[in-house]
Amino acid sequence: MSQALELFLEASEKKAFDIEHRKTILHNISQYDKKVLEGKEQFSNLELAKTRASALKQKSIENLDKYLIEFEANFIKRGGKVIWAQDAEEAVKEALQIMKKAKTKTVVKAKSMATEEINFNEALEEQGIESIETDLGEYIVQLRNEPPYHIVTPAMHLSKEEVATTFHEKKQTPIEFTPEKITNFVREELRLKYSKAEVGVSGGNFLIADVGAIAITENEGNGLMSAAFPKIQIAIVGIEKVIPSIADLDLFWPLLSTYGTGQGTTAYNTIYTGSKQQGEKDGPEEMYVILLDNGRTNVLAETEQRRALSCIKCGACLNACPVYQTVGGHTYGTTYSGPIGSIITPHFKGMEEFKHLSFASTLCGKCTEVCPVKIDIHKLLQINRKQSIDQKLSTKTENWVWHFWKRAMLKRSKMDKGGAKLKNFMIKQFFKKQWGERRDLPQVVNKSFNQIWRERKGIK
Repeated sequence: MSQALELFLEASEKKAFDIEHRKTILHNISQYDKKVLEGKEQFSNLELAKTRASALKQKSIENLDKYLIEFEANFIKRGGKVIWAQDAEEAVKEALQIMKKAKTKTVVKAKSMATEEINFNEALEEQGIESIETDLGEYIVQLRNEPPYHIVTPAMHLSKEEVATTFHEKKQTPIEFTPEKITNFVREELRLKYSKAEVGVSGGNFLIADVGAIAITENEGNGLMSAAFPKIQIAIVGIEKVIPSIADLDLFWPLLSTYGTGQGTTAYNTIYTGSKQQGEKDGPEEMYVILLDNGRTNVLAETEQRRALSCIKCGACLNACPVYQTVGGHTYGTTYSGPIGSIITPHFKGMEEFKHLSFASTLCGKCTEVCPVKIDIHKLLQINRKQSIDQKLSTKTENWVWHFWKRAMLKRSKMDKGGAKLKNFMIKQFFKKQWGERRDLPQVVNKSFNQIWRERKGIK
């Protein structure tokens, strides 16, 4: 059993029976579900929009090399600089080199799952550089020394009382502070950080090939502030985020907003095309884009699973998943949790260590149903499962159990052999632990349907 699986089982056991945790999650997801219904009303033909988005993303992934090179060439034309990073270590190393050259002491960060993926804050801390999350949800979990709970809403697992307690303990604010007062407190504190930060860091929702730009969508304006104040801007973006044209944003931005937060469109949608040009009054003097692979080409190499790279990180599949709702985001032990994370993580971090995530699903298909870019998520989970077996990653015990089960199923005489007593003993021996302590093992009846049928028909 891998260490990741052991931790997953332990955390699942704890979270599944944490009633307060589940109340908070189910309440927050129910509010999300209401907003999504409202957001969908802006589409005259939602199914057509999803089909178009699916086709465009698939086209982008199938021609990833072409569009990335086109993005790079166009971004460089306007003074931007592009760095290709094969893995997390390389991405961090390149970013630190830029910061050391600028004698950086403070970094302000817009929300970015890519930076979470490469443990960016921890790397900066080791170098004595202060890295401050400026998204409110990210700021809250940073104060708590926790990773994001959700792709879109990092602090979804916390009630307003828990947030107030966090600020009381970490920032000595009054325990009775309301969400509005906490927001104002954070706003005032972050304004000071923006003004003194030497470097701003962000992710990117989309890389636009034909104009060489990064598109960022947000609700708080922190992304804009992180780019407007510092002289240097670094965007760390996964290579799968590329789309062919700026014209495609009229489709992707509303879909991302609707399925991400239930909005018609988010409050701030910004397109960055490089560093400040002559005659422009604001913007960074230097802008870098670090194109992050870190396992994405592993997924690209898979004929079926490469469809997972079409994901626009809206988080809809997490909100719909009964497993995610039960065990929560931190339980997965990865940056990308929920159904989509369970597909890509084994290819990012290794099938042997993380294959269990693809089995942590009911395969109900709800994730596929809600995906705005029509990824067959539950089918890709099944393909991951098959692949793990093809790679002989299942245990010897499991292999022997299926070997004997197959032999029995292929011949009626073997299936009936041994009687109910022996079969119940075998079930208890081999399946008790996997079945779980809180469920009773199924009991094999004394006579099978075949035996009863033969007796009634008088067949010997």
